[in-house]
Amino acid sequence: MSKLPTLLYIDEDSGIRQAMHRDLKEVFDLRTASTIDDAQSILQQEWVQVMLVGQYHSDIGGGEFLEQVQQKWPEVIRMIVIDQIPSGETIDTDDHEGIYQYISRPWRRDDLILTLRNATRLFELQRKNEALSIGLKMVSGNSDESLTDKRSKLHKRHHCDDGMVRTANSCMNEVCEKLRQVAPYDVSVLLSGESGTGKELAARSLHQNSLRWNKPFVVENCGALPDELLESELFDYIRGAFTGATEDRVGLLERASGGTVFLDEIGEVSPAFQVKLLRVLQEGEIRPLGSGRTRKVDVRIIAATNRDLDGEVSGGRFREDLYYRLATVTVSLPPLRERRIDIPVLANSLLESAMQSLDKRVTGFTDEAVACMQAFHWPGNVRELQNEVRHMLVMGRRSIGSRIADVTRAPRAASG
Repeated sequence: MSKLPTLLYIDEDSGIRQAMHRDLKEVFDLRTASTIDDAQSILQQEWVQVMLVGQYHSDIGGGEFLEQVQQKWPEVIRMIVIDQIPSGETIDTDDHEGIYQYISRPWRRDDLILTLRNATRLFELQRKNEALSIGLKMVSGNSDESLTDKRSKLHKRHHCDDGMVRTANSCMNEVCEKLRQVAPYDVSVLLSGESGTGKELAARSLHQNSLRWNKPFVVENCGALPDELLESELFDYIRGAFTGATEDRVGLLERASGGTVFLDEIGEVSPAFQVKLLRVLQEGEIRPLGSGRTRKVDVRIIAATNRDLDGEVSGGRFREDLYYRLATVTVSLPPLRERRIDIPVLANSLLESAMQSLDKRVTGFTDEAVACMQAFHWPGNVRELQNEVRHMLVMGRRSIGSRIADVTRAPRAASG
């Protein structure tokens, strides 16, 4: 099986199909089809990540077909190939919700490859964000289970178990109960807490227990990108909006339509970007970069921060109106040092996951290792504990029936 990303290109013109194959054969696992029926057969048999279709077909319109694909194979990134449009004109994408991008013909090979690589990265991001990576690869003959069935199972698991490992007397019980109470209501939620305390896991729990559970869950780290890139990621932009914008593009907010957008490290965004985000929350609309028209978006916003946003508002560094829009409900996650009672069960859960991913089995922790972990301060919280557990698994003995005895870092942790 090819390790390259699988692309599907549908076009009646054999010459254009050959040109696409010539340009992409070394970079992608390209499948081509001349009819919609052939394309549907490929989609049913192959693990297609990105699909491109000519705008017009004799049997069905390309845009109409893409909308049908959105219903049957919603994980596939959908794109339309069109004839080059005159300079200064734009394409109306309102009729085809969920289309990732338009590609002009004739294309430049380097630009085409860059666009398609971005599309495959988006596919992987969505795959991870929707927690569907296990068993999602649909190899013919392995399973007839649909993506909808998988989402339903995932929803049921989260509905019964929010995924936050803890003991019966944990202080996290109150947090989880608040999350369950808030989840069904379509309001913005602000999650606060130190880095590594599990804010993204809490956001996923909110999404999976909401009425939007069967729609996309999209994560954006606001602290990782400058304003210009963050704006281009979240909002749409049109061809020519800035240097390098060679095609129209639909942003994350519109692609997540009907679902949930998790904005991590919201306290890091600039005052200028805060104004643009406020419009999304107040009006439920965005204005694509380079366009004078607005578009409606239907998303639930969950934000997270490790900053004291009350203090940021008082200091004039964060808009008060945006803060109140984001913080309809606030949930604070405690640091790991305040829930030491959870460390043994949490560490064992992390160990089980690590053993599966690293394909190494041990019987468990020694009592000494558990004592060291409970004594440590854990400034990096659960994320640091996860890294420590993986380190101990790698360094521990592999012989059958052995326990993790060679714990090289836990004594340092205990002395901390």
